[in-house]
Amino acid sequence: MTLSYRPGDSLAHRLDPRSKLAFQVAFALAAFAHTTPRGLAALTALVLGVLVASGLSVRRALAEYRFVFPFLVAGPLFSAATLGPPWIRWQAGFDTLLASYRVVLVLLVSAAYLRTTPVRDSRAAIQRLVPGKTGRLLGTGVGFVFRFLPVLQADLRRIRDASAARLGDQQSLVARMRRVGISGLARALSRADRFALALRARCFSWNPTLPPLAFSRADLPVFGASLTLLAWAVV
Repeated sequence: MTLSYRPGDSLAHRLDPRSKLAFQVAFALAAFAHTTPRGLAALTALVLGVLVASGLSVRRALAEYRFVFPFLVAGPLFSAATLGPPWIRWQAGFDTLLASYRVVLVLLVSAAYLRTTPVRDSRAAIQRLVPGKTGRLLGTGVGFVFRFLPVLQADLRRIRDASAARLGDQQSLVARMRRVGISGLARALSRADRFALALRARCFSWNPTLPPLAFSRADLPVFGASLTLLAWAVV
């Protein structure tokens, strides 16, 4: 799966997680500040470079986020529709379409981060950036989400496949969504109980020994790109 760490020797794997977090934040700010065709075209080229540097294909990254596409497509349709003349507001729909595409770009950058960064390194980076109990709480929460999300995603995929094997794919869309939603929620609650039990069995610590982090020369271009994106976002 893309939404979890995979060992590798790509350029992004060798970067410090703090520089990758800084780039993600700067990229998101730039994407939300420049939702124009020209700005999104420049950010698209940058995203392609990020995916190449992380050894991740566009097709696989998009496949992992396919569950959000119905919402991103529905947004422009609802925005363009109107109950009276002229019935379709093309400009409003186009603006919302650009906003949806912006979200896709941010998700692709996040996928590259998830694939190239171990969970423990992410936690260590957050706790070093945010000191004290707040940093420990944020680091722990991020670690839980990164470990839990791929498991829930796999559960939903298995529920969908099992339903299709029993001819569930011939039912209406509402019935399929209800079946997957209810079964997925029940599986998530069961996973949460088992997860809590596993934490107690392993004597979970709020202040564990974190892995060492160190910047390298490879991080300098990333910081430079982050500062450029940040400056572009505020201009």
